[in-house]
Amino acid sequence: MKRIGAFAGVVIVIFLILLISGAFYTVREWEQVVITQFGRIIGEPKTEAGLYFKIPWIQQINRFEKRILRWDGDPKEIPTRDKRFIYVDTTARWRIVDARKFRRVLVTYTQAYAKLDDIIDAVVRDYVSANPLVELIRTTDWMPTLREGEEKVVSPFPEATAREAVVLGREKITRAILAEASKAMPAFGMELVDVRIKRINYVERVRKKVYERMISERKRKAAQFRSEGEGKQAEILGRMEKELKSIVSGAYRTAEEIRGKADAEATKIYGEAYNQDAEFYAFFKTLETYKEAAYKNAFVILGTDSDYYRFLKNIPK
Repeated sequence: MKRIGAFAGVVIVIFLILLISGAFYTVREWEQVVITQFGRIIGEPKTEAGLYFKIPWIQQINRFEKRILRWDGDPKEIPTRDKRFIYVDTTARWRIVDARKFRRVLVTYTQAYAKLDDIIDAVVRDYVSANPLVELIRTTDWMPTLREGEEKVVSPFPEATAREAVVLGREKITRAILAEASKAMPAFGMELVDVRIKRINYVERVRKKVYERMISERKRKAAQFRSEGEGKQAEILGRMEKELKSIVSGAYRTAEEIRGKADAEATKIYGEAYNQDAEFYAFFKTLETYKEAAYKNAFVILGTDSDYYRFLKNIPK
C-alpha cells in the first residue's frame, strides 16, 4: 500500500510539473491552433475546442482565428475610365481556412494584412480604372423622381448633359473584384468572404469644383423661387387692392343711395308739413334758426324791420 501511495504521489507530482511547465493547453471555440517544433509545423491544426497535450519547452502553440476577420484599406486616389479622379475606400471580410499553410507562408497577421493590401488594392485599381464613374456609383439605371420645380439632376460636370446608362453597376463590379482577388487567397491559406466599396469621393481639387457648382445651382434655384414668390406676392396684393376698392366703392354707392333716399324722404315730409300749414311751418323753422344761430362770441345787429323779427313783432298781446 505504501508503494502504491508513493507511486500515486509521484504521478501527481509529474502531472503538476507538466501542467505548470505548459504541457497542456486549451483550444477555444473561435480559434485553431498549429503546433510548431523548432519552427517546423507538427501534425494537423487543432480546430475543435478542448484540452490538448504538447511536449513542454520543445513544442510551441500558434493560435489563429476561425472567425471572419475585417480588413480596411486606406483610401486610394484612382482615375476612372472617364478621367474622373476619385478616392476609393474599400473594406473586405476574410478568414483563415488552412492554418498550416497560413503559418508556413505568412506566419503573422501583420504579413496577412500586408498581403491583403497588395492583392485587393491592385484589383480595385484595375476595375476602377476600367469603368466610368457612373458604374461605380450606381447599381442600376434607376433615377429618383424629380420633384416639382426641378428640371433635371444636377451634374458637377458641365459636359455631362446626357443621362449615362449603367451597364454593370457597383454591385457587379464589387462581385468581380471579389472573384478576382479570391484567386490568390488559397496560396496563403485564406478565404476572401466579401469585398465592398465603403465610400467614393472626389479628390480635393475636384471636390472644390463640385461644391462650387452645387452652391451656384442652389443659389440659382433660390433666386428663381424668390422671384416667383415676389411675383405671387404682387399678384395677391394687386388682387387684394382691387377687391378692397371694389368693396369700398360698393359701400360708398350703397351709402349714397341710402342718403339720397333719406333726403328724398325728408324733403317729402318737409313738403307735406309745409303744405298743411305754411305759416306754422315758417314759424317753426324760424324758431329753429333762433336756436341754432351762432351767437357765442359774436354780435348780430338787426333792424326792427327785419324779417327775422317778423314773428316777434306780430305776437298777439
